[in-house]
Amino acid sequence: MASNLPKTMRGQFLQAYKKPYNLLTVPLPRPAAPNDILIKVDAASYCHTDFVLAQGQMPGFPKSFPHAGSHEFAGTIVSHSESPSSQASAFRPGEKVGVPGRAFHPCETCFECQGSKDPVSRDEKGYSAYCSYAENNGISRDGGFAEYAVVDARQLAPMPASLSAVETAPLMCAGITIYAALKRCELEPSDRVGIMGCGGGLGHLGLQYAVKMGYKVLGVDAAEGPLKLANDLKTGARIVDARAEKAADIVQQLGAEDGKSDVLEMGLDAVIILPESQQAFDYGMQLLKNHGKCVVVSFPEKGFHISARDVVFRDISIIGSLVGSNRILREMLNFSAEHNIRAITRSFPLSKLNVLVEEYHKGGGGKLVIDMS
Repeated sequence: MASNLPKTMRGQFLQAYKKPYNLLTVPLPRPAAPNDILIKVDAASYCHTDFVLAQGQMPGFPKSFPHAGSHEFAGTIVSHSESPSSQASAFRPGEKVGVPGRAFHPCETCFECQGSKDPVSRDEKGYSAYCSYAENNGISRDGGFAEYAVVDARQLAPMPASLSAVETAPLMCAGITIYAALKRCELEPSDRVGIMGCGGGLGHLGLQYAVKMGYKVLGVDAAEGPLKLANDLKTGARIVDARAEKAADIVQQLGAEDGKSDVLEMGLDAVIILPESQQAFDYGMQLLKNHGKCVVVSFPEKGFHISARDVVFRDISIIGSLVGSNRILREMLNFSAEHNIRAITRSFPLSKLNVLVEEYHKGGGGKLVIDMS
């Protein structure tokens, strides 16, 4: 550890479920294992999962209180452990990095760590973001709502020079999640994809990625703030207010644009479900053409009701998507830098995290970020 570091740090900690965060001063964490790196947190983004965790809706997590949330953050390398691994040594003090929540200290031996067959989740042998035995910053262990954090070198992504910490932090969960979901759609250029919840934290990034990937994009939302945000992006995607337009009418319109006469081949090739709403799920399913793909990202506490008729008679594939591998994470960051894709953000100081949470519940869309500067 560097000798000039403080002995303590400030952080916003949950001390019980369904309670506000508390600004505490705690001992500075120390990198102890070969892959551990201490970073100074420069920005930490708030995710819906932070709310779910704080409400006690993720049984077993956090493992103890007090707990610092945020599993999407960015920072500056400070120091290594006394015996750093080659992966840790590849990062130099002063280097800027993005930090996703997954996966801190994977087991290295489970079937995920030994190499998944799935190209979106597969990483180098010995590491996997899908390792079920790994810890997760901000969920099972402390995350980015603190001035410093210990992270695993293998989970990091170098920050492109054109991205700031505030711009990078939301990409560490929202960005990689929607980017990986688009990858799982397995679309060809000019195929049609729909994004349910297009004005939210993931959705408005998805609009930008999907357009730059060359797809025909339909964004759907049902609230004024998110709809305005999605339209203001001016991506070229068609934005639909689900309260004002029926899915069946949109399918007919898309069919006419594509020169189709059979309703079974009208509509979207894939749809991504982001809201925790049965109405949104049903609306998205109605937009799909036969043999379409429904990619589910949200996880409502009571799940979704799925029509067996859609699955059997229309041959609709329904798959889940969580995040991508570290390789996909780095690809996403470079894609974002190359195509100037940014989250629409509002920033707050660390002391105002509870104000940020209040703003989150107002549902204005975009991403809310703690800016440590």
